[in-house]
Order: sequence, then C-alpha cells, then structure tokens
Amino acid sequence: MNEPELGGRASAADHPPNEIMLAFYGAPGPVTGLGSHAHLAAALPADIAAIRDVVQGLLLHVFWAERYGVKLTDARKAEVNLRRVDRQLARLLELDPSPLPQARPIERRLVGNCRDFSTLMAGLLRAKGIPARARCGFGTYFLSDHYEDHWTCECWDADAGRWRLVDAQLDAFQREKLGIDFDPLDVPRNRFLCGGAAWLACRSGSADPERFGIHDMHGLWFVRGDLVRDFMALNKVEILPWDHGWGHLGGEDEAAYPLMDRIARLVETPDESFQEIRSLFTADRGFSPPAGLLD
Repeated sequence: MNEPELGGRASAADHPPNEIMLAFYGAPGPVTGLGSHAHLAAALPADIAAIRDVVQGLLLHVFWAERYGVKLTDARKAEVNLRRVDRQLARLLELDPSPLPQARPIERRLVGNCRDFSTLMAGLLRAKGIPARARCGFGTYFLSDHYEDHWTCECWDADAGRWRLVDAQLDAFQREKLGIDFDPLDVPRNRFLCGGAAWLACRSGSADPERFGIHDMHGLWFVRGDLVRDFMALNKVEILPWDHGWGHLGGEDEAAYPLMDRIARLVETPDESFQEIRSLFTADRGFSPPAGLLD
C-alpha cells in the first residue's frame, strides 16, 4: 500500500507535555471512570504492557468471536452498546466475578469492539494514575490497500518521555492471523492514522477517501465522523462508533469543512494544542452529546 503523505507530527521533545495536561489524561472521565468498582484498581498492575494483558483477558471482539470458536447470542452481542467502563465492569463481574487481572475463559469475556479495548485500557490506566487517551482513526493492518475504521490507546511512557500508541485488541491470535509485523505496544504512526491525519490526507488529495471506512461505509463523510470522535476522545468523551445525528455528527455539508480542517490540525499535535482543544470543545456546543447520552 502506498501511504499518503502526512504532515510532520510534533514530537514529545518538540512540545513536552505539561503537568496540567498529563494530570487531565491521568484522571478518569465520564466514560472511563470505574465508579463503584474503583476499589478493583488496587489489584491492577501499574504498567502499560501488564494493563494491556489484563484488557485482553477481559474482552472478546464481537467480529472475531467465531474465529475464537464462540457463537454469540444476540443478547451477548448487545454488550457492545455498554458505553461506560463502570457498566462494562458490572457486566464483566456478572459473567465472572474473578479479580480483574485474572484472564477469563474466552466465553466469559465481555463482548466489545476496538473502541472498548481502547477505552477500557484508558480507564484502567487512568485508575492507576497513568495518563492515557483513546484515539479514533484508521488502521492499515486489517485489509490490503484499505484504511479500516479503528480505535487505539495512547499511553504516556514516563520513562521514555513520550506517548506510545497501543493496540490492545491485537492479541497473539490476531497478530498471527493478520500477519502483524510491528509491536502492538508501540504502533508505528504510519500504520494507524488518527482522525486528523486521515482528514488532512483526504482533503489534500494525497489519499483517496473511498479507501477509508468499514464494511460498505466509506468516504469523506466517514472520515469526518472519525475526526469528530477523535477530537471528542481527546476531551475524554469517548462516544460509540455508531453515535450520530447530533451536533457535528449530524450533517455532511461542506460549510463545516473549515472547522473540520481546524480540529484536524489540532488533533495532529494534541500536546502542543491541548489548551485550544479544551477551549474549543467547551465553547462549541456541537461537540456536546445529547442530554442523557452518557448516563
């Protein structure tokens, strides 16, 4: 696959994260808080790789279940609609009351998708005080010559002084089936394009928007949706992949393109642009979910 030409992304050395930003991403948000299950964090390891392993032992991807030998009922498939981590944990404990670090048998794992692997990882890391942020965009490693709708998790590596892009979904089984040739604990930036990079590549003409999407859904409108989701996730509002029909997820008119261009540039340099990302999110009601959506 010929990768699109992407603008240079600011490195941690160029724009070192400030303490306020790291504190923001090191604390839970309305989606990733553990709620009444906060006490469970005490048993969790305070390590990115170990938390990734915990997440893989708790979740089963809805589209991969049959390849693992699990036939899901419609009721189990509906678990992908659990948008908040505290409710996911409640369901997990109904399925199996074991401590979180204990991997569940595959049939007793919570059914989710890539967004859930990323938000659960962010939630568990934040519960241990480790800055993390879910990212929405497109992976190049699922289908040939295609950018697949996907979520990952950026995790702050304090020792290295940089963010690591982690794909918690890619366990040993999936790595083998997909022929993954990189470390999922440090995904190369050209293998996963966050929403901003994808939007800017499509807008500049260096990438074909018809190569971005999932199933029979693709095109610039789809890229726009992932861009908005990525912007919201950087504000710790990690909505579902199919949330739509409101605010900046409610239309496809070209009049919104200047705003989309602006937020694309911001999410491409989230450390440098942190204050502007927060200010714009607060000021523009088009990024606010409908009342009750996160309840």
